[in-house]
Amino acid sequence: MYDDVLVPTDGSPAADAAVEHAVRLADRFDSTIHALYVVDATAYSALESGTDLVSDALEGEGEDAVARIAEAADDEGLPVIEAVVSGTAYRSILEYADEEGIDMIVMGTHGRQGIDRYLLGSVTERVVRSADQPVLTVRQPDG
Repeated sequence: MYDDVLVPTDGSPAADAAVEHAVRLADRFDSTIHALYVVDATAYSALESGTDLVSDALEGEGEDAVARIAEAADDEGLPVIEAVVSGTAYRSILEYADEEGIDMIVMGTHGRQGIDRYLLGSVTERVVRSADQPVLTVRQPDG
């Protein structure tokens, strides 16, 4: 039913909270885990210099984040594919899901409310509204 499960990450505790659920789901259905990090350097485009340095740092952060997901999948004997791509986060997640034939997306949510949610937007919310695949959202535990 779910041959390929995508776990997008930004390396945050909220994203990490989704990993356990994704691994359990993948184990149940004998799925491949896809660990994806999107380097969104456009958030730093106002910098006149040093964008390459920022992009390199974000790529390194992304490699570490997908490696943590890969380790969790490996611990359960699950196949894993790691990817670090550049682009706008929600668009890149949706494109990856379509290109790789993803059956389920498992994402963390920060649980922001009110003005924070309105001002900051939500990658997860945009994916939920736009994805052709089912999206399981996992709220970051309090504390």
